[in-house]
Amino acid sequence: MSADLESISEATSGAIGALVSTTILYPLDTCKAKYQAEVQAHGLRKYRNLSDVLVEAISKGKILSLYQGLGTKNLQSFIAQFVYFYGYSYFKRLYLERSGSKSIGTTANLLIAAAAGACTAITTQPLDTASSRMQTSAFGKSKSLWITLTEGSWSEAFDGLGISLLLTSNPAIQYTVFDQLKQRLLKDKAKTTEKGTSPVVLSAFSAFVLGALSKSIATVLTYPAIRCKVMIQAADDDDDKKAEPKSSKTISSVIWSIWKKEGFLGFFKGLHAQILKTVLSSALLLMIKEKISATTWVLILSLRRILLLRQRKLKSA
Repeated sequence: MSADLESISEATSGAIGALVSTTILYPLDTCKAKYQAEVQAHGLRKYRNLSDVLVEAISKGKILSLYQGLGTKNLQSFIAQFVYFYGYSYFKRLYLERSGSKSIGTTANLLIAAAAGACTAITTQPLDTASSRMQTSAFGKSKSLWITLTEGSWSEAFDGLGISLLLTSNPAIQYTVFDQLKQRLLKDKAKTTEKGTSPVVLSAFSAFVLGALSKSIATVLTYPAIRCKVMIQAADDDDDKKAEPKSSKTISSVIWSIWKKEGFLGFFKGLHAQILKTVLSSALLLMIKEKISATTWVLILSLRRILLLRQRKLKSA
């Protein structure tokens, strides 16, 4: 029972961290998504730089549209991180119990993280697709979550699922690197800490640095797939004559479109924006998670004790 509570504590801490970091960085995320979704045509770009998206929003008086789809994104992030951290914690504990090992190697950690990521992608794909369409819609023309999900077929709600499953390697790499670096750092700290003192934990700054480093590595390695996914899920505005029809947005057509119009470097268009956003987001997420995990664990244990006391009173009555 305590093991399950530990998984729930990890999942809750991760979900809260995702909620806070997503909200803080959402305008940057919207600019990034719109910049990535555009494919250069005949050497002309609507957005030559990431800042052009922000300039457009300000010039049109649609600055609040930078937050379009925030509710859906927060819902998707909360559920995704809860499922991921719960799955990662659960699979990790299961592996240790069945293998009899005291620690997890890099290969096993990658497989565990990938399994948790696959569960997360399948569970939250419709929300992920909807939030991407809402973000990449023309400023002021974003539709509600219900309309976005129901205006197309059920299969369209899972646009990009194949790439999402492929991208499970991203958090797998990220959290494996973070976990391995964290364990080494804590071991070094434990050697210099007196016995009998409080448990050794990462400082906020250490968690931030490790989170930024691990996410940077994962982002660079998987970025071409990230951009293809954004293009597949991007909204097709009615007044955008250059937009491709939804039926043509397959993985192969998107790859061909990027190669034909932008060349090899096109697969890395917006990489700096992706790194900036994801590194800050992941670093904030892991920092918040590390700082509130102990509090979350205490609250969950307290709630469990209250429930047990109530059960005993009902039985005695």
